[in-house]
Amino acid sequence: MYTKIKQYLTNLFWCATRPLSNSETEIEWQRRLGKYISTAPTPQQALDLFQGKWASIMPSGTNLKAGAIPLFEDRKIAWAEPKLGGFKDRHILELGPLEGGHTYMLEQRGAASILAIEANPQAYLKCLITKEIFNLAKARILLGDFISYLNQTHESFDICIASGVLYHMTNPIQLIHLISERANKVMIWTHYYDQTLLKDNIYTRKYQFQPVNSEYHGFKHVLYQQRYRQNYPGFKGLTNFFGGHEEISCWLKREDILASLDYFGFKTVILKFEETDHPHGPCFCLVGLK
Repeated sequence: MYTKIKQYLTNLFWCATRPLSNSETEIEWQRRLGKYISTAPTPQQALDLFQGKWASIMPSGTNLKAGAIPLFEDRKIAWAEPKLGGFKDRHILELGPLEGGHTYMLEQRGAASILAIEANPQAYLKCLITKEIFNLAKARILLGDFISYLNQTHESFDICIASGVLYHMTNPIQLIHLISERANKVMIWTHYYDQTLLKDNIYTRKYQFQPVNSEYHGFKHVLYQQRYRQNYPGFKGLTNFFGGHEEISCWLKREDILASLDYFGFKTVILKFEETDHPHGPCFCLVGLK
């Protein structure tokens, strides 16, 4: 099962770099949205608005067909729950909910509220479908940029979930700092930069990164800048592109991620699920506690 998921990730995110033709995108999209439904409503019909575009498997036992990655039953969320002191009755900020899989898990585990912010319009609409199908009463899903939100809000949260977003930032250290101002506990899953591991990986050995010396709020580090257009040709036309909305993103070394967490107050960091041979580059999951 794990091998199949790994291969699907490879095909889904970065390796299926064939730009879609107009007939495969705009015309098909207009056909789906312009067609009235003539049968009784079902959850599957809502999911089929994005047929072929879902990453996530729907929860087991639902018989709903979508994607192939078990994000609605993600073992990383299950692992992080006790480390974060539980989700029950907690107010949670979720950055980049993608299709609402983690949102669903957080509500199932008793969260008092979940504020999920998604900048990708397609992903946002998928989250709304998820919210409706599973009646997520505790979740509020907003369309917009979470960096802009974090820069202007004064709201505090018990926990922040930031899975799959750090390496898509142009300023990842800024994100860690902003999270530290809004929450005392955080779960992060992210890829990180390691030249040797990236070069030894058949899928990532052609990636190109530009090192840039940087300093943010006194924290000195190196950003490893990558251009989506350069590393993933045709990314603008991918059926399922879940990257950042800028032309570039910046990766961090593993040690800089950990050092920045400590610098901005997360003195206890617990690591899990480190993969040095992941198809898209080395990655790990962590919980940070103040």
